[in-house]
Amino acid sequence: MANTTSAKKATRKIARRTAVNKSRRTQMRGSIRIVEEAIAKGDRDAAIKAMTRAEPELMRAAQRNIIHKNNASRKVSRLTHQIAKLAK
Repeated sequence: MANTTSAKKATRKIARRTAVNKSRRTQMRGSIRIVEEAIAKGDRDAAIKAMTRAEPELMRAAQRNIIHKNNASRKVSRLTHQIAKLAK
């Protein structure tokens, strides 16, 4: 348990940041899930439309250190590749 005033304040700040980051992570995962569901259905148009929303979400999460930037790039790359395979 925090003893000093500054440690108590830091604990409060961490709790606030955790809540914000959890919300952003949930939103990001939801947008990815929509793309994956469209890919699973084989609906290329819906997948492309969902991807236009998911990509900025991923990159924004990377900028805000919710996920690593390479992780975000890898997810975008893999989803785009799966969408491209639907066209064939």
